[in-house]
Amino acid sequence: MKKNAWIFLLFVFLGLLAGALVAEWLQEVPGLTFLTRAIEVNWSPAADLSVIKYSLNLDVNFTLLSIVGAIVAIWLYRKM
Repeated sequence: MKKNAWIFLLFVFLGLLAGALVAEWLQEVPGLTFLTRAIEVNWSPAADLSVIKYSLNLDVNFTLLSIVGAIVAIWLYRKM
């Protein structure tokens, strides 16, 4: 399989998603709160240019398990 940037981004996205799902499933386990605690990142660019006005809100929540999932996805991509 030919390696390219789109496949790499797909792997990283799926790794983040898989890690986030595992974090959701393990959220009720009291001993694993350090793995499932989310760090929220917000980005809100906006502009009013008299002709057009826009506002974009992007909220991303990272957990330690989602970062581990992204690292595993990168490792799997390199093994292909």
